[in-house]
Amino acid sequence: MEKLKHILYVIFFAIYAFANAQEKPNIVFILTDDQSYNMLGCTGNSIVQTPNIDKLAKEGVLFTNAHITSAICTPSRTSILLGQFERKHAVNFNSGTSVSDEAWQNSFPMLMRSAGYYTGWIGKNHVPIGKGGYESGVMEKSFDYWYAGHGHLGFYPKEIHEIFNDAIADTQVEVIQEGVDDFIDSNARKLKGAIHFLEKRPDNKPFLLSINFNLPHGASTSTMKMKPTDDAIYKTMYRDMEIPLPEGYIAKAAIKTPKLPADLLRAEDRQSGYNYIDTPQAQKERYIRQLEAMTGIDRLVGKLQKKLHDLKLDNNTIIIFTSDHGLFMGEQGLGGKALCYEKTTHVPIIILDPRLKKKSRGFVSNALVQTIDLAPTMLTYGGVSLPNSFQGKSIINLVEGKKEEPRTYLLTENLWSTQFGNPRCEAVQDKEWKYIRYYKNNTISASKKIKVAKQFGIPINKMLYVVHDIDLVTYRDFVESPLQGEQPVYEELYHLKTDPQEFDNVIEDSKNEAVLNRLKSAWKTEITKARGTEAPKVYRYTAESQLESNMIIEPK
Repeated sequence: MEKLKHILYVIFFAIYAFANAQEKPNIVFILTDDQSYNMLGCTGNSIVQTPNIDKLAKEGVLFTNAHITSAICTPSRTSILLGQFERKHAVNFNSGTSVSDEAWQNSFPMLMRSAGYYTGWIGKNHVPIGKGGYESGVMEKSFDYWYAGHGHLGFYPKEIHEIFNDAIADTQVEVIQEGVDDFIDSNARKLKGAIHFLEKRPDNKPFLLSINFNLPHGASTSTMKMKPTDDAIYKTMYRDMEIPLPEGYIAKAAIKTPKLPADLLRAEDRQSGYNYIDTPQAQKERYIRQLEAMTGIDRLVGKLQKKLHDLKLDNNTIIIFTSDHGLFMGEQGLGGKALCYEKTTHVPIIILDPRLKKKSRGFVSNALVQTIDLAPTMLTYGGVSLPNSFQGKSIINLVEGKKEEPRTYLLTENLWSTQFGNPRCEAVQDKEWKYIRYYKNNTISASKKIKVAKQFGIPINKMLYVVHDIDLVTYRDFVESPLQGEQPVYEELYHLKTDPQEFDNVIEDSKNEAVLNRLKSAWKTEITKARGTEAPKVYRYTAESQLESNMIIEPK
């Protein structure tokens, strides 16, 4: 009798555990790369064809006032993973650091996995984790399913990363699609390169899948070759259309007065990968490639939703879509990112929770939200307690149609000030106004470094991209100096309500003095909160640290 009771208890517990697991929603997180806000049909682009993402927005919630925290890949993606501002997590291309094991344990993938989620990471990783950064192997071991490459993927990932060699497809989106199918569908073709700890995804566990593109980033669009084997999307689409230049576009030869002082933003040192913005012809060609990439991504989103439907997973799978930052395409003569203008910080965030009644979704929200809010949002969906290290806030209440907003002021920052000429800057904004402050740019010119590299036969990439121990000091000074009284050398004030593209700096207009003072006060409050009080939880990750470990850092 006791044995029977024990068996019944075990059966009951198993059924309870299975039912409880099924109550938790699955989550698919989709992250694009260098995708500005206006690169979707649902955000006002009348050229690009993105019907599936548009449908996602129509059936879910589109956040029209969403922003990143740092407008460059590594710090932005680290912020998303850890739910923190860069000023707190302290990881960037120029920081000489990697995320420590302690900090990584409080990332959203690790917390979700610890809470019982089956986790997968597909596509690009651009965050150095653990001692040795990209070479540590920590990321590969942190997921139940790993099918990704560190750094850029290129348009043809098999040319760069061995892990993708078994894919049937050659182009990035389609290679990632094969990984998505392999993760979700136990009957799909098994990829020999994928690293997974179980033969198939367990049915009794909720899953968290992160899909990370390296598109429409220039590292991938610049390598598009229109090969005979490429899909028609990437060869002919948009090429028979009249493609207009963006509003405010200024070719290099036509620039009379630069947007920012020449000694502040050194345009001559800009990375050569953005030179396509200099002429209308080159700009249009790159824009067409970006449009093609977005349509390819959109097709993947459609196939993903169909797959979820076919497997009867769609009614319990939340989909979150966003970008790591935007990109200037010649507007006001600017190219690239790593600034605090709307063109680089403003991104779409779309959240579809199919469990909500249809009448309760399908709207837009202009609440000030940030990508650091996504980690706490996903954890809250999964019933996981939020760590004290998070600085973002769950926005589930907004998805559910409630009105309480997470913040009155929003802070963005750029600490990637290097030989490539970008200045340090911070911005604070509300729904109507934005204040930006810049600091003196004392960085050594890229052109000078290139000249010396050629003179001494030093590889140019080594001269430009390798980070040394001395850079740790410089970066820490970047972080702390504004909090210790460093004064800006240039400031801007924009009335976003009437000038959303930030054409007219109205800081000298005396009638805006009260607004300016209010925003300056908000800047002090927000940057202090962003920094926090703890020392950053990072490891040293420099050329010297790797040499001591008999490892070589390859620029990512």
